[in-house]
Amino acid sequence: MKRIYDVIIVGCGVAGCFAALHLPESADILMITKAELEESDSFLAQGGICVLHDAADYDSFFEDTMRAGHYENRKESVDIMIRSSRNVIDQLIDYGVDFARENGELLYTREGAHSRNRILYHEDITGKEITSTLLARVQEKPNVTMMTQTEMVDILEKDNQCDGVILHMADGRLEPVFAQDVIWACGGIGGIYEHSTNFPHLTGDALAISLKHGIEVEHMDYVQIHPTTLYTCRPGRSFLISESVRGEGAVLYNKQGERFVDELLPRDVVTEAIHRQMAKDHMPYVRLSFLTIKDMDIRERFPNIYERCLEEGYDITKETIPVVPAQHYFMGGVWVDRDSRTSMTHLYAAGETSCNGVHGANRLASNSLLESLVFAERAARHIQTHSLKGRNQLRAAMDVSKIQTYYNIDMNEYENPEMYHLRCKENIWEEIRREAGNESNNNQIKCG
Repeated sequence: MKRIYDVIIVGCGVAGCFAALHLPESADILMITKAELEESDSFLAQGGICVLHDAADYDSFFEDTMRAGHYENRKESVDIMIRSSRNVIDQLIDYGVDFARENGELLYTREGAHSRNRILYHEDITGKEITSTLLARVQEKPNVTMMTQTEMVDILEKDNQCDGVILHMADGRLEPVFAQDVIWACGGIGGIYEHSTNFPHLTGDALAISLKHGIEVEHMDYVQIHPTTLYTCRPGRSFLISESVRGEGAVLYNKQGERFVDELLPRDVVTEAIHRQMAKDHMPYVRLSFLTIKDMDIRERFPNIYERCLEEGYDITKETIPVVPAQHYFMGGVWVDRDSRTSMTHLYAAGETSCNGVHGANRLASNSLLESLVFAERAARHIQTHSLKGRNQLRAAMDVSKIQTYYNIDMNEYENPEMYHLRCKENIWEEIRREAGNESNNNQIKCG
């Protein structure tokens, strides 16, 4: 592996891949993931991706996003996302993404808190379709090197400037690697929770490093709990039951078989209603019924959910299933501006790692893939026009001992991965509790 690249991208989900595809082919790019290429949360997104349906949809799309976010969204970011959405969709189709169509026309579905149908989808595995397609396009690029089982444990930083990263390699080695610019696209924080729909290795690495280096973070306590995951006694990642099933007509029942909430309300509202009903019923779950979905074959519309429920012993075409809320998405993150720049120069963040203000205190369904793509592209385009070619050549030529001295690095800090991860997790939880305490004192807690 080389000691210096033009751009290092940490993460290989939709944000990382879309950024790589929008950097010039002359750029020497390194992409890393701490797991395998297919183990990003982008692959798990089921429901779909939002798009501005037509010009008349702008006001309602904007209002739906703001209302779901309790009006704590950054209006500028919401506007950028919506106005960029059709262009992003056109690019995805050009890359080969296969959205559902009827008679050649794109099909639009609806999910909770949307006032109209504006969500494109591919069966019930939209994230997998988009991410696998983008990943394939990136792998065709000769200027991109991809490394799996490779973890970022720190950054090379001096005077609030990011010069690269420190990598824990698959063989256990620790390697400092330089870059002109670094993009963090390394996902959320589900791995620090006992019950989450996220992959367990997504533990907020960029957040822990931000807290260490004084990089600005925002809304660390804004964590979304998804209302419906499949209740099971099995350990491991919670299986998401997409909100799109309720958009198509599925309903929630209490133990008496009665509906108790409008299923198309925002996620945090539905989650609170489920928790209240579970307490009232003295049950660890409520029931979700697909039997109310009309005019479609649910096995064809939701094949992945159908098969997974069968594995758990439930036939969604004949019976209700038990569902329970679980941690799902992180609206907070590393603060970024409209071009995905962090508060540290030459360091960018996109996707769930970042907080650009689109989601406010609660994310609107199916905005996550769109937001990730829009702001990953903006990071790449800003790098194209502002990168300083060759700025780290001399430092990259230093031997490791001099690098450690120059950046005040103690490699012993990362030698024990278990202790390092525990320390990072504790620091993130401490910041979450601190922010939650501050907001509680101001009566501003609104997240699900």
